[in-house]
Amino acid sequence: MKTTYLGFLAMGMILACSPKTQVNQSTSPSDEPQYLLTVGNENVPAEEFLHMLSKNRDFNQTGEKLSPEEFEENLALFIDYKLKVKEAEALGMHESEDFVREFGTFKEDLKKPYLLENSLQEGELRKAYSRMQEVVHAQHILLRFPPNASKEDSIAVLRMAINLKEKAEGGENFGELALEYSQDPSVSTNQGDLGYFTSLQMVYAFEDAVYQLQEGQVSDPVLTSFGYHIIKLIDRKPNPGQVRVSHILVRTDPADPVSEDRARRKITDIYTELQKDDVSWDEVCKAYSEDNATKNSSGNLPWFGVGAFIKEFENAAFSLREEGEISAPVKSPYGYHIIRLEEKKPIASYEEMEESLKSKILRDSRSDLIQSQVIAIQKSKYNFKENTAIINASISSMKQSSGGISNAHQILADKNLMDSTLFTINEKPKKVSDLVSFIEADEVVIKPSQRNQFKAWLDKFIETSLAETEEMDLLANNEDYRLLIKEYRDGILLFNLMNEMVWQKALKDSAGLQEYFTEHQDQYQWKDRVQALIIKINKTSVKSPVQEFLTDKPYNSQLKSELTNYLEKDHSPLEFSIDQGTYEYADHPVLKKAALQKKLQQVTVDNKTYIVLLGEQFPAGPKALNETKGKVIQDYQESLDQNLISLLKENYIIQINEDEKNRIADIVVTQN
Repeated sequence: MKTTYLGFLAMGMILACSPKTQVNQSTSPSDEPQYLLTVGNENVPAEEFLHMLSKNRDFNQTGEKLSPEEFEENLALFIDYKLKVKEAEALGMHESEDFVREFGTFKEDLKKPYLLENSLQEGELRKAYSRMQEVVHAQHILLRFPPNASKEDSIAVLRMAINLKEKAEGGENFGELALEYSQDPSVSTNQGDLGYFTSLQMVYAFEDAVYQLQEGQVSDPVLTSFGYHIIKLIDRKPNPGQVRVSHILVRTDPADPVSEDRARRKITDIYTELQKDDVSWDEVCKAYSEDNATKNSSGNLPWFGVGAFIKEFENAAFSLREEGEISAPVKSPYGYHIIRLEEKKPIASYEEMEESLKSKILRDSRSDLIQSQVIAIQKSKYNFKENTAIINASISSMKQSSGGISNAHQILADKNLMDSTLFTINEKPKKVSDLVSFIEADEVVIKPSQRNQFKAWLDKFIETSLAETEEMDLLANNEDYRLLIKEYRDGILLFNLMNEMVWQKALKDSAGLQEYFTEHQDQYQWKDRVQALIIKINKTSVKSPVQEFLTDKPYNSQLKSELTNYLEKDHSPLEFSIDQGTYEYADHPVLKKAALQKKLQQVTVDNKTYIVLLGEQFPAGPKALNETKGKVIQDYQESLDQNLISLLKENYIIQINEDEKNRIADIVVTQN
């Protein structure tokens, strides 16, 4: 019979968010919460039961619906579940430090998919993946700010950047402009040419500007942490994916003028050698490659995509078409390479890349952008209003004092600011005293600037207050989230109650376990048994040695190891298998076919041959506790569980709303 009770019992250990209910609940007679049960003084909404039933089921599909009997069974189990949660609350388990910590951890994970941040993050992930379908080729000119730049310095750099853009658009050679003006250290060798790259390989502002350009277009000045950039898009083309190559390297030494010519001649000889049919790439690589990290592994390099390697090497690698194809010698800053293509693969699917994309986005400036967008949306949605005068007065008071952040309470109290409102969220005020308490709690980690530590705490307090408001909004207005949180909260309480009053009690209460075993001794009985050594013959050649070894030998407990050692001298362990012990022979697949009066015999079962040596026989009788302790503990736990349920049903009044019960039944039960 199908039930969903396993879901109830496992809720305290669930590690992943449950699927959302797939049920059309439009049959609800009103928008007001309807109660299915009253347990003690607590009303239980019908939708909570429906949420439980709907896990991994789609009741819109006829084949997924329950029979009337299954529905009644699940309702009974749900009532038992709610009784146990009610008892856990009565015992104060929901107030314990362990519960608060565990539930808090679960809640942080559970709420993430429902938050504004998640939808914005999803948008950035999709945008990054969409951009990854292309690679772009760009040049840039970088203008840095002077140390300790003033506002006037910054304006001067911006004007210079605008002037360079006008020169580039006027037809002046971009590479020559880069050589003359760019402060990128690599400009002397590349004239500002960055080669091909794709999303998440440049800082976000730079990437964002490049992907909005048309081929040949020059950007407006782009501000990043490096300075102002003027960018020209040279080309864009589909992303070729990734390649895996091997290479042979002959190094050059810039300090030795002779090394260049020597390396060029050596790589040419190696390339000529590789053209011969009888020459092994592996042997040549091992003998001549000067890349000590790869020469003994056939020159193999890990998978890489566009923008991951030096430009010359990368261009040559991606130009190879067929697996096993070898490039002509390629010059790079390291020397000369010969490259062999091992494999190619296209860019992975979004689902495959999602976690790595998320990891990269959370490490770059996009995460700050997402957070600022979240705060802006929250401020608008929850009617955030600043009291600018009080904020400025508080900041000014802290600046004027030498006491530091640890003395904020005294400093602001002396200025009579503690009861003043800093800001309101949904018309609810947050006062200076609330901010001081937030600072004193010291439960968050911030990296405030030394010049304005108080402002950093204020910003974090605003961010935290808005996040708390969003969570309260979810609990009040998002039924999926509210039911999920309720499920996990109650699941943890259920687990803790069962662990304390059933599972651990059965393990630790040795006197109670012995008493239960004695009272139910009739349930723990041996049938007629016999000692037996059973050898399964997997290869015919092993049968005779087994029979010869066992002939005239009486049964003893050492026979299995003795016979194993004997056979393994001449036979593989795969040719036989041995079991030894005392068995209830009436139920044993081999022994039930054996002649009990015969000590050594051959038995055939399902066309398999077994050699059986029998020992002493034992009549039916009671088991000792140590012979069946695992089963007794399990049964004792079930007994404790049933006793607990019976006690709870005596202690709590249960009422069922038949109208709501019938409404849920109309949704989930097969109609005959």
